[in-house]
Amino acid sequence: MKLVKRLVLLAVVGLLAAGSLMAGGGRQRQPAASAANEPFQGKIAIITNTVSQNEEEFRSAEQLVAKYGANKIVHVTWPDNFMAEQEQMVTTVARLAADREIRALIINQAVPGTNPAVDRLLESRNDIFIVYCNPQENPPDVSRRANLILNTNDLARGPAIARQAQTQGARVFVHYSFPRHMSNVLLAGRRDAIRETCQRLGIQFVDATAPDPTGDGGLPATQQFILEDVPRMIARYGDNTAFFATNCGMQIPLISRVVEGHAIYPEPCCPSPTHGFPSALGIETEPGQTDVINYMIRETRRIAAANNMTGRLSTWPAPASMTWTNAGAEYAVKWIRGEVPRTGIDESVLAQCVSNYIREFTGANVTADMANYTDASTGVTYNNYKLLIMGHLVF
Repeated sequence: MKLVKRLVLLAVVGLLAAGSLMAGGGRQRQPAASAANEPFQGKIAIITNTVSQNEEEFRSAEQLVAKYGANKIVHVTWPDNFMAEQEQMVTTVARLAADREIRALIINQAVPGTNPAVDRLLESRNDIFIVYCNPQENPPDVSRRANLILNTNDLARGPAIARQAQTQGARVFVHYSFPRHMSNVLLAGRRDAIRETCQRLGIQFVDATAPDPTGDGGLPATQQFILEDVPRMIARYGDNTAFFATNCGMQIPLISRVVEGHAIYPEPCCPSPTHGFPSALGIETEPGQTDVINYMIRETRRIAAANNMTGRLSTWPAPASMTWTNAGAEYAVKWIRGEVPRTGIDESVLAQCVSNYIREFTGANVTADMANYTDASTGVTYNNYKLLIMGHLVF
């Protein structure tokens, strides 16, 4: 229990730090427009997970509220235990559908249960541009409901993660997940791609099962398992072991134990320099602090060096989940204005929306490679399902 209390304390510290981070990012964006010069007609609704499930998703909606104003952006959240409260999800979307001013809906994450909730919306509305971010249901099903789907290119990430681990000196790769995630074709495909690439590279692959954070023990049980199991894995396989976990709530305990055990962490489940690292490493920012992202990166590098971990921690240079929310919303704004086709996706415009946000958030010209999702078993390509991947930032 002492370990759980310590973890909760770290999470609270990280919440304060990341809250300052996201607020700082919001203050750097444009102020809300006046009614006389509306940025777009109507409203955009954004559904995110709660802070406890994924803070970056929650803060990404706050950024858009700061940019456009609460009169233009409606931000609501899924229930914490969404797997057990699917009817509440349906109710949440139904309430949004009843607001005739809402012209677009951004959902991040599109967790299990999103499809039935959106079905209720589509019964009464066909005039809303729907964006799914990081969907947890099968691609053919989400592609029939959403106008645009944004996700990390998990199938391409698999080999990239394994190769990154190799460059960091990994001889063993431990993959933590649970059956619910492994029922998702993209997450399972990524796991399989990691395993296959590890085999080609001569890295031993360990498929480890952790408790589902939506199960009986909740997130504390999952975090406690990671806190206890990672040291066991390091004791068994050595410190040249790379660790990857598929759930956001696992990242803080995983990073903390990897650093303590001098192991390897190629990237988080949701790649970002602010996902897990601030809380796990005790990095804090002051209210009103500027240049927060570069400060976080510098502090992570400093702490890595102080713990003889230089080169053994890495991630993407920009937060994936926040990029998807913001890029999806900016594309939706253009759809509402009539600046992009009513059907189909203008890839060049979408790519610009992605690049603009990454540059605005990080101050760097970072690009993301984009591809359409193709079902490996059927050969069907879904042109509204966009997969993106970035290179690595090594601490």
